Amino acid sequence: MSFFRKQASPPDETNSKSSIGLRLNVFFFSTFVIFCVIIIRLAVLQFVEGPTLTEVETSRDTKNVPLASMRGVIYAAEGEKLAYSTPVQSLYITLNKEYTAKQTDKITGKTTLTPEAKAKSDALAAKLVADFNKYGDPKAEKMTEEDVIDALDLYFRKSLGFMARRIKADLTTQEVAYFMEHKGEYPGLEIVEESIRHYDKDTVAVQTIGYIKPFKSANSLNIYKNILNAMKNNPEPGLTYKDDEFVGFDGLELQYQRELRGQNGYQEISVNPQNMAEKVERVVPPVKGNDVWTTINKNIQMKTEQAIMDQIKWLHSNTVQGKTHPNALTGYAVAMEVDTGNIVSMASMPDYDTNIWTSGSLSTDVWNSIMDNYQNGTINPISSGTSGNGLRSVLLLGSTIKPLSVLVGLNEGLFTTSTYYSDRGFATFGKTGHETKVRNSGGHVYGSMDPARAIEKSSNAFMVDMIGKRLYDKYKSKGVDVWDKYMKEFGLGVSTGSGLPNEFLGQINYTNIEAAGSAQAALVYASFGQQGSYTVLQLAQYVATLANEGQRIKPQLVSKITDADGKVVKEFGREVIDEVTAFDKSYWKEIQQGMRSEVSAFSDFPYDFARKTGTSQQVAKGQIRDNGVFIAYAPRNNPKLAVAVVIPEGGFGSQSAAPVARKIFDAYDWEYGLDGVPKKSLQSGNNTNDPANEGTTTGTQ
Repeated sequence: MSFFRKQASPPDETNSKSSIGLRLNVFFFSTFVIFCVIIIRLAVLQFVEGPTLTEVETSRDTKNVPLASMRGVIYAAEGEKLAYSTPVQSLYITLNKEYTAKQTDKITGKTTLTPEAKAKSDALAAKLVADFNKYGDPKAEKMTEEDVIDALDLYFRKSLGFMARRIKADLTTQEVAYFMEHKGEYPGLEIVEESIRHYDKDTVAVQTIGYIKPFKSANSLNIYKNILNAMKNNPEPGLTYKDDEFVGFDGLELQYQRELRGQNGYQEISVNPQNMAEKVERVVPPVKGNDVWTTINKNIQMKTEQAIMDQIKWLHSNTVQGKTHPNALTGYAVAMEVDTGNIVSMASMPDYDTNIWTSGSLSTDVWNSIMDNYQNGTINPISSGTSGNGLRSVLLLGSTIKPLSVLVGLNEGLFTTSTYYSDRGFATFGKTGHETKVRNSGGHVYGSMDPARAIEKSSNAFMVDMIGKRLYDKYKSKGVDVWDKYMKEFGLGVSTGSGLPNEFLGQINYTNIEAAGSAQAALVYASFGQQGSYTVLQLAQYVATLANEGQRIKPQLVSKITDADGKVVKEFGREVIDEVTAFDKSYWKEIQQGMRSEVSAFSDFPYDFARKTGTSQQVAKGQIRDNGVFIAYAPRNNPKLAVAVVIPEGGFGSQSAAPVARKIFDAYDWEYGLDGVPKKSLQSGNNTNDPANEGTTTGTQ
C-alpha cells in the first residue's frame, strides 16, 4: 500500500461550489429580468401612459382663469347702436409668494405680511402709481397707492392667490407701450383686452334695453343662481363667469344675456403647492357675443318720449276739466304693429342715462335721482315713476274697457247689434231700497242708443244695465269666471308673452267679491273699467287684439340675432298666442263703429281710425284722482299700428293721453307709412316737413 496515493475531495466542498455557481447564475439572470422589466415599464410610461399622466398632472397643478368675451351689440330697428361695447386695455398682475408671504403673531394670532413682502408690495404700488401718473390720461381720476394695494388683494379676500388682479382698466396708448416694454420689471404683468359697455346718449328706450351689473352683484337673480350651480357641478372653463364680469340685470340685456355674452376664454395657469401662479401654460381666446336687433325705431321712440314730456309740461300750465294738473309727472306709451306684433316704441318717462351703471357702482345721490324711474313702467308698477300723489303706471282701464264689454254682451246674447237702450244718465244696482247709483261722466244723458253709440258716448249706464247686471242675472256668481275668461283671452290679466323680465300680470279686483260687496257689484264695476288694473303693454296688446278681431299676437321686441360676422343666427316673426273665434263678424263691425270717441288732437288726422278714450279714477291721499288713458289703432279698415298711452293724474284721456298718441301715429306715418308709404320718402330730403317735429304745443288746442 502506498502512503503517497492522491486523496479525494470531500463531497461537501464540490456541492458547495456548484451551489455558489447556481446562485450566481440565478442572481445575474434575475437582475437581467428586473432590468428588462424596468426598461419596459419606463418605455410604457413614456410612450403609452405618458400623455395621460401628463394630462392628469397638468389638471392637478393648473388652474383655469376666465377671460371675458366682448358683449354683443343691441341695435335699433334701423341699425343704430343702443347698447354696445368698445375694447379697452387693462393691466393685470399675477402675484407670487414674494409679495404675499404671511406671518402670524403668536400672541394675538393676527396674520400679516412679512416685512419683506410688505416692503415689496408697497414698492410695487408706489412704482405703479408713479407710472400711471406719468403715462396715464391726465384728465382721468388719479389712482392712489391705497387703491393699488386694494386691487392687489394681498390677503386673498376677493380672489384666490393664483388669480390675476386687475389693477387698472382703460389704459392709454402710452401706458400700454410703457408696460409692455418694461414687463419684466413687474411680477406677472399682463395687458389684457377687455371691453366697456356704452349706451346711446340719446337715452333711447332705456328701461326696455335694460342695464348691466358685475356678476358678483347680480347673482341674486335666478338665471345667475343657476349659472353658479352649473359652475360648481360642471366647471366648464368657457362657461365660467368672472366676479367682475358685467352681465345683464334688466330689460333686453337680461332677457338675452346668454346670446349677448358669447363665451369666455381662459388662461391655463400652473400653480405651486401654495396655490400661487407659476406660469401661463396656454390661452384659449374668448368668443364674441351675438348681436340683438330690436324692433324699436329710434326716431319714433324719441318722438314718443318727447311727446310725453311735452304733454306733462303742457298739463302743468293749461287747464283740463277746468284746472291744471301739476301732479302729472309721468307718462307711458307703447306702439305695436298690428300685423307683426313688432314694438316700434315703448316709453316710460321720465327716463335716465343708463351709462351710470357701467362703472359698477352708484353713489347715493345718483341712486336717489333714478330710484323712481329706473324700471320699465310699461310693464312694471314697481319703481316705474310716480305721480305727485304716488299713483304708478298700472292703473284702472276706465272706459277703454267698453269695446270689450260690448263684445262680451253681444257674444253672451245679453243684447243684439240692433238693441236700443234709453240712457237716463245713470243706472242703479243692488237690493231694492239699497240701490247704488252709477252716473255717466259729467252726468250726461244720451237718450236712445245702440251698442256702437254706447261705446262712442262712453255710457256707464249702458254698461251697468245691459252688461254687468245681465251677466250676473244669467250666471249669478259664476258670471265673474265668465268675465275673467274673456279678459284673459284679450290679454288682460295674463302675460303678454314679450319675455321681458319682471313683467307684471295686472291687478284683478273683480274676483275679490268681499271687497266689491257682491258678485253683482264686481261685474257692474268691471263693465265700465273700475275692477282691473293692467300694464300699458297689456293695453297695447289688447287694442291690437281688437284690431285683429280676436287674434292675440305676441309683442315682438327683437327681429333677429346675428353673430360677429353678421350671419343671422335666429329670426323672430309673427306669433299667435291666442285666437277667439266665437265672435260673429257683425259684433266686430259694431264695436269698430263705436270706437269713434271725439278727440280734438286728431281733428286733422288724415286717416280714419278706431279709438277709445278713458278716465280711470283712483283714490290717492284721500282724494279721487283722474288718470288719462287712450287706446287706438289706425287705419280703421286696414289696421297697421296700435297705440296705448297712460298719463297718471293727467285728467281726461281725450285731453291728456290722446295728444301723445297723435304724435306717435304721425311719427310712424313718417317712418313707415300707415298706408304703407313712408311719408319721408315723399320729401326731397328735407326733414323739416316731418309733422311729428312741428312744434311742442299739445293738449286741446
